[in-house]
Amino acid sequence: MLSVPRGSAGMVATDAVGGPVRGIRPRRYDVPVSVAANLPLSPYREIDREDWARLSAGLDQPLSETELVGIRGIGDRLNLDEVREVYMPLSRLLSLYASSIRRLGAATSEFLQEEDSTTPFIVGVAGSVAVGKSTIARLLRELMSRWPGTPRVELVTTDGFLYSNAELERRGLMDRKGFPESYDRRALLTFLTEVKSGASEVRAPFYSHMRYDIVPDANVVVRRPDVVIVEGLNVLQPPPVPNEVAVSDLFDFSIFVDADIRHIERWYTDRFLALRKGAFTNSSSYFNVFAHLTDDEAVTTALGYWNEINMPNLVENVMPTKHRANLVLRKGADHAVESVSLRKL
Repeated sequence: MLSVPRGSAGMVATDAVGGPVRGIRPRRYDVPVSVAANLPLSPYREIDREDWARLSAGLDQPLSETELVGIRGIGDRLNLDEVREVYMPLSRLLSLYASSIRRLGAATSEFLQEEDSTTPFIVGVAGSVAVGKSTIARLLRELMSRWPGTPRVELVTTDGFLYSNAELERRGLMDRKGFPESYDRRALLTFLTEVKSGASEVRAPFYSHMRYDIVPDANVVVRRPDVVIVEGLNVLQPPPVPNEVAVSDLFDFSIFVDADIRHIERWYTDRFLALRKGAFTNSSSYFNVFAHLTDDEAVTTALGYWNEINMPNLVENVMPTKHRANLVLRKGADHAVESVSLRKL
């Protein structure tokens, strides 16, 4: 029988504008039946890959293959075609939103006869473990920083707001690492409130995937950027108590990365196998115990963690937040985006 560290099941779960578009017809979006029955029209316009790709016409490819290798995550099949056809239009859309909000902020300040105090544009990126949201967040950081008006883009993952392992042990939550209750939601809200309030410097805790824990006295420092991208499993969660502020209330735009659960299960397993031959072989890794598993043992272990921890978290807590997003990227079996659903203004 394989002996593993307690809490290792949550390992991969912590990994974090204009007018109408021509030629695109809104279709009914996949909302829950109870909601769809009462909606004559969808709040989203659904755009297939071909139509979305047309929006990249005239946009220059800013990344090289070498740069893309540094952005791509384990198991992702992101290539330059995908960047050009999917993420260049998305980054341009985000830049348009950021510019519009900046102009609105300036106009509001002028109306109130006060000094312009425009604050960072905040983008939330949510989705399942292994769906590729971390890669997308890194890619958007690179792309948005190359657009005029948003040269300073910071990326913060919610991993840093997990309770420390010691605190999770104290609360009896080590086996639920990655579930909403394993995060210090109040600290995350405080961080984002300070960022959105225009504080000159804000610090977030630093999480080490090698140590599988918060690193004491280490911080991620954010100094009044133009854009802050916040990536994590649960960033679109509603508040646990009515009338409280949700983390997503502080977002200017939110993205949900979606895929069929069967595909995500395979990606999760494939990534576990890749990590077993890579990061897990480091003797300093919390997960070094997995490095010597056979292929069959590794698959069995990964599926056990998926079925017991990550899939329940996805179904119970992550998937229900999809319809809170401004934009949904729907991926197919090969990790490529097949369609985009954009909330109507």
